Amino acid sequence: MNPERRPIIAGNWKMHNGPTAARKLALEVRNGLLGQRGGAEVVLCPPYPSLAAVAEIVAGTPIALGAQNLHWENQGAWTGEVSGPMLRDTGCTYVIVGHSERRQHCGETNETVARRVRSALGAGLRVIACVGETLAERDAGATAEVVTRQVQEGLGGLDGAAWGSIVLAYEPVWAIGTGRNASPEQAQEVHALVRGLVATLASHAQAAKVRIQYGGSVKPENAAVLLGQPDVDGALVGGASLQADGFLRIVAAAS
Repeated sequence: MNPERRPIIAGNWKMHNGPTAARKLALEVRNGLLGQRGGAEVVLCPPYPSLAAVAEIVAGTPIALGAQNLHWENQGAWTGEVSGPMLRDTGCTYVIVGHSERRQHCGETNETVARRVRSALGAGLRVIACVGETLAERDAGATAEVVTRQVQEGLGGLDGAAWGSIVLAYEPVWAIGTGRNASPEQAQEVHALVRGLVATLASHAQAAKVRIQYGGSVKPENAAVLLGQPDVDGALVGGASLQADGFLRIVAAAS
């Protein structure tokens, strides 16, 4: 990790923890962080029904609240959708966009990712923009091509100021929830590629500042070696974020 880029650890709780369980877990994380000094920025991303409950727990603390998705429209006849202004009103400062599960199961495309990114920025939210290849794409040697297209089509055209609100997350799809993870060398290779792409889309100065997380079966046991890579600036943590102790150990590894 570059010491000039503050590491960011985000817990993506996915479709786990209703308000009661979410409040308990958030409280455990909050209390656990009291014993840690400085270090990483921490973001908790519960499901929509639990956002308000977690917002109450993290209010007045350094812990940020994030949502797992948003719609590109601010309001309207979009049954079942949630907008950026609604998320801000609930207390969110971050939102995840383009997660591989959304791409795989919910029809998300690079084009809709781009629309959601711009909607989030317009609502004053910070974006965790996800990119990553499937196992078939990696085996076909297409990782660079796929990730390049996702970054260019999802984030191309943003002005310099917008990049200050962007965090990228590289999540190899074949490593999400499988128990497998990219080797530190594999993660570093793609993170360096992504940073180079930011330099072409924005500037070398902005590329040096943008934070790039790794996501994909991050655990306390492998966090330190992954986070020790020069272009890995944090982690987007799935399953391991559902237990406070393990999540706090990952935060400590980043700190």
